[in-house]
Amino acid sequence: MAKQDELVFLPLGGVGEIGMNLALYGYGPPEHRQWIMVDCGVTFPGPDLPGVDLVLPDIRFLASERKNLKAIIITHAHEDHYGALADLWPGLNVPVYASGFTSGLLEAKRNFEKATIGEVPVTPFKAGDTINVGPFSIEGVAVNHSIPEPMSLMIRTPVGNVIHTGDWKIDHEPSLGPLTDETRFRQLGDEGVLALMCDSTNALRDGVSPSEKDVSESLRKIIENAEGRVAITTFSSNVGRIRTVAEAAEAAGREVLLLGSSLKRVVDVAQDIGLMEGVKPFISEEEYGYIPRDKVVVILTGSQGESRAALAKLSRDEMRNVAFAAGDIVVFSSRAIPGNEKAIQDIKNGLVEQGVHIITDTEALVHVSGHPRRNELQRMYEWTRPKIVVPVHGEATHLTAHKELAEQSGIALVPRVRNGDILRLAPGPAEVIGEAPHGRIYKDGTLIGDFDEMGIGERKKLSYVGHVAVSVVLDARYEIIGDPDLVSIGLPVYDDEGEEMEDTLFDAAVGAIESIPRARRKDIDMLQEAVRRAVRAAANHAWGKKPVVTAFVTKV
Repeated sequence: MAKQDELVFLPLGGVGEIGMNLALYGYGPPEHRQWIMVDCGVTFPGPDLPGVDLVLPDIRFLASERKNLKAIIITHAHEDHYGALADLWPGLNVPVYASGFTSGLLEAKRNFEKATIGEVPVTPFKAGDTINVGPFSIEGVAVNHSIPEPMSLMIRTPVGNVIHTGDWKIDHEPSLGPLTDETRFRQLGDEGVLALMCDSTNALRDGVSPSEKDVSESLRKIIENAEGRVAITTFSSNVGRIRTVAEAAEAAGREVLLLGSSLKRVVDVAQDIGLMEGVKPFISEEEYGYIPRDKVVVILTGSQGESRAALAKLSRDEMRNVAFAAGDIVVFSSRAIPGNEKAIQDIKNGLVEQGVHIITDTEALVHVSGHPRRNELQRMYEWTRPKIVVPVHGEATHLTAHKELAEQSGIALVPRVRNGDILRLAPGPAEVIGEAPHGRIYKDGTLIGDFDEMGIGERKKLSYVGHVAVSVVLDARYEIIGDPDLVSIGLPVYDDEGEEMEDTLFDAAVGAIESIPRARRKDIDMLQEAVRRAVRAAANHAWGKKPVVTAFVTKV
């Protein structure tokens, strides 16, 4: 080891926010570090990003480091951990290691969206496997989470070992394995753990997470006791819960219908790798209407209020072959991701208007998180005995709560880290030694770019104030020919005096030209700006808002 060789941690997403997880680990001297990337996730846009489909981490830091990036390892197939891979990988073109389930979902998504994403070659990697890339040796360690085949990573380097937990929880009776491997984590603790990079999502919650078995039992009772149809909406990636519901439905003598393309893709992949063995075949939408109401269960997408998902369409009674009736039950077997509450409530209101009964986790144990609560975090500290704990995967409140818990639990070093911070783990004391470029880029249709490149700022402005286009034609003597053409989009029809808004703006455009002496009208750019300002001012006077105005002045 050269004297200046360092081990650093650099998160480009997921630390200071929920979602968009992307972590880099670097080893070597600053000018020649070799890197591995752990996870490559997305987050989802809110109403402040109109038209944007996905939010991706900005990886421009890797533009100059691309030749030093040795591998990408994906811990599991949730969108916030792997959803950006297909879009960002072509610019990196390095080996990708992931589980069979993750690889299958990536391929299924590519087939579904083949117009927008390319193929990503994946090398199989699962819990118990070890890969060696550059100065890193990476071992997969089994953990339990709300998706098949999740894993933590033991990252060994010449200056110390790091455990990157990914998403995990302790559940001794999950509906789908694996169990979190306490024995292996204890062995890794015996080997020596320099730093634990640990999930903070539930660091504000005391105790331990309930078991998935308890959720399964609760859902089974709801299905058994229901007099009408039962529909259960959950995260499409939660294969264990889908399987549990299907088994409970069969035990109650009910058929099962799957609704939602993402749900069907996940189940197809789960079937391919043997996770749905013994589950009775699902029925088709065409069969639904012929089955008695007390003999059917629907598993469907839409738990987060997505307007185009199956549940939203059913709440608006927009599906051709499937509908609910008064007395049917819809179970929200999920938690509301912050920001989705209003959309979810709109769907619930639509269902209630149809006479449907809603059950959420406030009425029954129908959902449990896949992340560790405070007691579980403390058990991970006890197993692994790290010198350093770095809270990751969470917003500021989660990270701060996790930091306080780790310090109270006797961890000597708990550095404060946020996206873009370069944290030196060794040699010497753990400290932030620099900052790397970081941020967000946006997928909009088939294109990807930053805020300005994608025109998001202008689009937001248009959504608030609308747009006016006006075209004025001048003759050879710089007099107006005919009437200007004017089109307004998103403006009120009438002004505050009852006059048509377009007439008011039309008069402003004409007045702007006529107020300029003919001898000065040769400057076409000046005329266009005068028309633009006049139309904008007239709209502001009549409406109190300034629309985006595009003016064209043409001389013939």
